[in-house]
Amino acid sequence: MGITIYHGSEHIVRRPEFGSGNVYNDFGLGFYCSESARSAAEWAVQRDRNGFVSAFNIDTDRLRIINLCSSRYTPLHWLAVMFNFREFDLSSLTAHRSREYINKHFNVDFQDSDCIIGYRADDVCFKFAQDFIDGKLSYQSLKSYLMGSDSNRQFVLKSNRAFESISFAGYEPALSDAYFAEDYAREICALRSVKPYINKKDLYIDRIIEEEISAYDTRL
Repeated sequence: MGITIYHGSEHIVRRPEFGSGNVYNDFGLGFYCSESARSAAEWAVQRDRNGFVSAFNIDTDRLRIINLCSSRYTPLHWLAVMFNFREFDLSSLTAHRSREYINKHFNVDFQDSDCIIGYRADDVCFKFAQDFIDGKLSYQSLKSYLMGSDSNRQFVLKSNRAFESISFAGYEPALSDAYFAEDYAREICALRSVKPYINKKDLYIDRIIEEEISAYDTRL
């Protein structure tokens, strides 16, 4: 099956290079794209800088794709993958216990994957993830934010085989005036809507650990 994916940056990218990028990105080294051209455009711009959206066709038939946004996985699986690359503050006992528990019970074998589809941990999303492992934000609040919009989902090429499966399909300019304000407004709305106070009816990480809630628990 062939699909089109989009990469947003300050440059036009015609031939992405396998092995380049930042090892500390959400899912490590890879070529980060979106299945949404609008999302890629929002990621391409900054307040005072325009960007470009480069489009690629990708043949996914031969690729092993792990979709962390699918019903097979939970946000805790997404966190388990991110623990391998992103630097969380584990100075509190709760955060330290959280990482140990999530790594043990929600581990994902992603090493041989060609592509990973998963939520994009921008500043707001990463803050919510940190608040969750600190015991300040409920699982329900984190899940609601992650699943609330397709705009924060990214399609990441991880293997040489994945890079060989794409072809450049053109580009479009992304203007800061058109996209930065929209992305910024969404972040502010998210910060105002997610409440960090403790609601005993919801699942917090301490309860998840104490009740040994596992990957296939219906409460997740």
